[in-house]
Amino acid sequence: MKILVTGGLGFIGSNFIRYWLKNHPQDHIINLDKITYAANPKSLSDIEKDSRYRFVKGDICDSQIVDPLMAQVDTVVHFAAESHVDRSLDDPEVFLKTNILGTHNLLNLAKKHDIKRFHHVSTDEVYGALPLNTQEKFTLDSKYDPRSPYSASKAASDHLVRSYFHSFGLPITITNCSNNYGPFQSPEKFVPRMITNLIDGQKIPIYGDGLYVRDWLFVDDHCSAIEAVLLKGKVGQTYNVGGLVDDVSNLDVAKTILAVMGKDDSWLTYVPDRPGHDRRYAVDWSYISEKLGWQPKSSFKEGMQKTITWYLENESWWCPLKTEAENFYKKLHQRRSK
Repeated sequence: MKILVTGGLGFIGSNFIRYWLKNHPQDHIINLDKITYAANPKSLSDIEKDSRYRFVKGDICDSQIVDPLMAQVDTVVHFAAESHVDRSLDDPEVFLKTNILGTHNLLNLAKKHDIKRFHHVSTDEVYGALPLNTQEKFTLDSKYDPRSPYSASKAASDHLVRSYFHSFGLPITITNCSNNYGPFQSPEKFVPRMITNLIDGQKIPIYGDGLYVRDWLFVDDHCSAIEAVLLKGKVGQTYNVGGLVDDVSNLDVAKTILAVMGKDDSWLTYVPDRPGHDRRYAVDWSYISEKLGWQPKSSFKEGMQKTITWYLENESWWCPLKTEAENFYKKLHQRRSK
């Protein structure tokens, strides 16, 4: 298999590339990445000289760059996206350009070059939010109800991908995944921000009352789910991918991290809530389990222990990113306080 991975220097993309080359040594990957704030070339420095891997710097919106790359592959795994909700509230336009127009450009060129599989990586946030204290979960029949510019842009890209299957017969698959965590995630995101704050001797910030619920998926389990869909998935099908069975609140996540790192609740600090903060996500991933035999291997506690260990052992990777991340939150808080 010859794969074009978009956004392969990002968190999930870099983990996927490393996972795929490890488990499919006969395959080759071209990694197309614009190298925005969310990308880090150091994430794949250990494989940059691998003969099976090639990096190309470029924008998915740029047809002159994408077109010749599509001619060299048979499969596309599309990660490239603006994905930070807080940033989408601050500057929605870039989300629309990358997530919608960029995806459309890829689809057009995939159709032109008769790509054998176009896999689109999306999010459970397209479904909106669920009420607390219920057993409801997002299913494949859940209606789309995005609540932020980020999730709206991803919802639009999902619809575009499906339209190319129905209108042009492009062999697509989609995964809508829950919140990922694990190695190589920017310290501006929720889990690594908490871990790196504690390493730096800073408290953990908790939005609102901390009772917001997310389904947490260890990144290697997400990679194995995409693998299952690429190898065994049905063309035209969407698969929801989650990592948990029971609800875990943001406060639960924080307390799990505190416990693993030997800290108590005095390291928590509550901060004003953000606009449009979805109350609860919960993902029904029974379909991918039943049809493809996939299920997550890491429990929440096991995955969190692996993640904390990685950040403790790789300060040289995240330290240069930490100051920028905290400056972003400081400016965001100042603007919202006006």
